[in-house]
Amino acid sequence: MIIRHITPADAQSLADLITQVENESDYMLFEPGERQTSADAQRKRIETIQKEDHSTIIVAEQNNRLIGFVMAIGGAAKRNRHSAYLIAGILREHRGQGIGTKLFEELDRWARKHDIHRLELTAVIHNQAGVALYKKAGFQIEGTKKHSLIINGELVDEYYMGKLL
Repeated sequence: MIIRHITPADAQSLADLITQVENESDYMLFEPGERQTSADAQRKRIETIQKEDHSTIIVAEQNNRLIGFVMAIGGAAKRNRHSAYLIAGILREHRGQGIGTKLFEELDRWARKHDIHRLELTAVIHNQAGVALYKKAGFQIEGTKKHSLIINGELVDEYYMGKLL
C-alpha cells in the first residue's frame, strides 16, 4: 500500500472512490447517489488545492487503485488560515487495516510542514470506528452538534473533534 498526495491524473479514480465510499457508508454527508461527481470536477478541485499552501488530498493506493483518502481544506481567511477541516473515507473492504492511521500520520507531517496548527472534523456519534480512529490519531471531542443530520429518517448528533499540533 502507498500513501501519497493526489495528482490531477487521479481525478477519475478519486471521483470513483468518493462515489463508492458514499454508497457504502451511513456516515458520509451525501447519501448514495445524491452527489454527481465527475473526473473533470475532481481534476479542477485537485488543481485548485495544489495551488493552495493550506489544503491537500492524501490518498491510499493499493494495486494501482485508490482505496482511501483524507482531504484537508484550509481556512480561507487570515484568522483561520492556521486550521484545516478534514473529510476522510476508506472503502469498506479496507477498513480496520491501519489505512486510516497511515493517512492521518501523513496528514500530520503535511500539516506541520505547512504551519497548520489546528485540524478539525465532525463525526456522527454512532460512527464508533471513525471516532476511535480519530481519537487514536490524537483528536479530542470538543462538543456535540445536536440533530445535525438526518440519517435513515432519524435525527443524529455529530461530535466536533479537533487536534492541535
